[in-house]
Parts: sequence; structure tokens; C-alpha cells
Amino acid sequence: MIRNIPLPKEICIILTYRCNAKCNMCDVWHYPTKFQEEITPEDLEKLPSGLRFINITGGEPFVRKDIEKIIEVVHPKTQRVVISTNGFFTEKIVNLCKKYPDIGIRISIEGLQKANDSIRGIPNGFDRGIRTLLTLRKMGMKDIGFGMTVQDKNYKDLLPLYELSNALGYEFATATLHNSHYFHKLDNRIENKDLVCEEFSKLIHELLKSNSIKKWFRAYFNYGLMNYIYGNERFLKCEMGSEACFIDPSGDVLPCNGMTVKMPMGNIKEQSFSDIWNSAQAEKVRSAVSTCDKQCWMVGNAVPVIKKHMRAPVKWILENKFRVMTNRAPKLCLHNGKHND
Repeated sequence: MIRNIPLPKEICIILTYRCNAKCNMCDVWHYPTKFQEEITPEDLEKLPSGLRFINITGGEPFVRKDIEKIIEVVHPKTQRVVISTNGFFTEKIVNLCKKYPDIGIRISIEGLQKANDSIRGIPNGFDRGIRTLLTLRKMGMKDIGFGMTVQDKNYKDLLPLYELSNALGYEFATATLHNSHYFHKLDNRIENKDLVCEEFSKLIHELLKSNSIKKWFRAYFNYGLMNYIYGNERFLKCEMGSEACFIDPSGDVLPCNGMTVKMPMGNIKEQSFSDIWNSAQAEKVRSAVSTCDKQCWMVGNAVPVIKKHMRAPVKWILENKFRVMTNRAPKLCLHNGKHND
């Protein structure tokens, strides 16, 4: 029996697999899409309205010559649009933001200059990203910030980069290594788990010390990243394919970008979104999600359930905010199942 599932609240649109970066944790640049075969603005007209959030990503979304038309289409359909980019195409980013000053821009910066440029394979990539952010801030853009994927090669830069973003008044998003069909990687792994997670614990402490409720929830998210690195079961059950979904460059509607094997629910080029969302194939995919054992913890699949199931995150935040206020470290579970106190 096919259930009538409420439409998703959040959608991530992967515009292209073309990319000017050569990141060590993502091989998408080895498998670029052909621009003639990528989803069009007309395809995206089929998306539902009344969404809470749309993330635009890639590859590098600003290689799309029609990025402005794409934003024109999706902007009225959602409360918030954020574009994830490596920040290299400064002029295109600035011109788009002049027309849409309320969108968000997250520039992927993988640490300070040496680590970032080594990991991303873009000469002067750190400099270009910072200059783009500074230009956007001078324009008055508010929803701008860094995004960092933490690994063995850059974990020592986690706190310095957070402190830099905090001093400049930028948002600071984090991720860690994952393997999936999306990244074309199955061999990403963190070797020095204790050292990497020690830096995460320091970041969590700093986030809880702040007066920002948003940062307190980010502390919980980062705790979830520690938990994922140690290979534990995720804190909140994954509800991808129900609360949120992805659309890839070919138009396939996917539950997420974390599965080892791509599992389309349907294709936006060939069907209406509602037909895809309420199809027998979509039910089959949701069933696969419910038994998925990958335990991924990414912004795209963790934030929707954090927003939906607030009790556990709020309880953790209140307990650990109090600990920090009384000069104690946050209570974090280590890899052996014991807590740090």
C-alpha cells in the first residue's frame, strides 16, 4: 500500500558534477556531467512550493552558466536558499548576490592556506575564498560563511578556522569524511580518530560557551560528527526520502547523497514531483533507507531530524551548557562507550 507522504521540507539540488577543484576526499571531478544532460531551470519549475530550505551544490554550481536563472526559479519556492561553492568564481558569485542579497553562500575552506590548497587542489584557493567572503560582507550580505570537511590532513586547523570565522562574523559549518556514490569514494577514512575528535571536543566547548542558540545546536551536530567518526549508531534515526531529498544533475530524485548505491525514486525530467514522491518506487526507496546501516551524519540528513525531534538535542544542550557555565567540560561519549567524566 502506497502511503500519502507529506512533501519534503528541504531539498538539496546537485546542479552539476563538473568541478574546478580536485579534492582528496571527493572524486566527482573525475566523472563530470555533460552540461547538455544536466537538469534545467524548466525542470526545477516542477519542485513544490512552501519549502523550508533549498541547498544548491555540485560539483561546483557556479560553473553553470544559467545559475542566475536557476535561482530565479527556486527562490520563490522556499524560505531560504544556500549555495555551497568553493568560492573561486568571485565575479559570478558577487553578481548573483547583488540580485539576490537574501540568499546564503557557504564557501568550502578546508583549513588555513596550506591545508586548504593541498586538499582542494586549487592554487591560491584559500585566498580566493577569503576574498570572495570579504567582498560579500562589504556588500552587506548576512548569510555567508565557511564550510569545512574535517580529516587527518586538516584537523589542527579546525579551531583556528572557527576562530577566524567567528572574528569575521561568518557562519561556520562542519562535516567529516563520508563514502558514497555521490563522492565516487569508498576508501575515505580517518586514521587518527582520537586526535581528530579531541579537536571536535574543543570546538563543541567553544560553541557552548557562546550566547548563540544556533551555536548550541551546532555543538550537538558536531557531537554527532564525533559519534559518527567512532562508528557508533547515529543519535537520531535517518528520515531521508521523507523529511528531505536530493535531486542530482540527471534529474533523479534521491533520498540522500550518502548511500553506496544510487537509488532513484523517479526522475524530475520525466515525471511530476508529486507523482515521484507518492510512487511505489519511492516507497521501496524509503524502505531501503529505514534499514540502511551507514549511520551517515551530514548537515543534509541530520539537520532535518534535529529540527523535527527536538527533545533529545535540547536535553543534551541544556545539560552541557550548564556544565560549561560551571567551568566543566561538556559530557562527551568516547569511542569505548564511556564518557569523559
